[in-house]
Amino acid sequence: MPSQIPLPLESAPSLTRADFIVSNGNRDALAFIDSWPAWAVAAAAIYGPPASGKTHLAEIWVAKSGAQRVAAAALSGSAFVLLQRDMPVVIEDVDSSLPNPARDTAIVELMDSARRVNPVLLTGRTEPSSWGFALPDLGSRFAAIVSFSLWEPGDELLRQLGHKLFEDRQISVPESILDRILTISERSPAALRDFVRRADAKALAEGRPVNAALVRELLAQTPDCSDRTG
Repeated sequence: MPSQIPLPLESAPSLTRADFIVSNGNRDALAFIDSWPAWAVAAAAIYGPPASGKTHLAEIWVAKSGAQRVAAAALSGSAFVLLQRDMPVVIEDVDSSLPNPARDTAIVELMDSARRVNPVLLTGRTEPSSWGFALPDLGSRFAAIVSFSLWEPGDELLRQLGHKLFEDRQISVPESILDRILTISERSPAALRDFVRRADAKALAEGRPVNAALVRELLAQTPDCSDRTG
């Protein structure tokens, strides 16, 4: 029987406060987000590696504050003039965007206009002091901004994240399958997210459940990372 062709319907992850997985690596950033609207600063940043929770934290704050969201790269174009100056704003992926005077001027203006009722939250992968800039004034702001880091997750967080990623797709898997995935595949949120996506697509295409046999087949196609150090 030929494989079914999976429909291109990506399951949206649940990004509510109740779904956020708390760990030592994100506790401070979460406490800051939860403290809204009693922030002592008008601008702040959260940073961490891919899939470490930046988008989830930003979404929690958007739900609490009604903030607008904009990619830093879009500020070089028309997105800046469309933002309402009397509302909070999340500027995402700052260090993934190309520094240029138009983008930098927009960020400086948003930070200048930020107040208690319309603060600015920036996100990036690395510490803000290392973010690129075209305007020296923005570089000094990046260096001075209050920021919260998100660490690489440990085993327990990865296990909880694995369960959540499968549950977001209405799939229930036993601990033994997750342990096998974490033992063999790359131990990172991004790799785990990709594995769950591939497992779901394979199960749908072949009309099978996500079980130990399917996981073994996928892992056989995955480079063995179990001997990595660090």
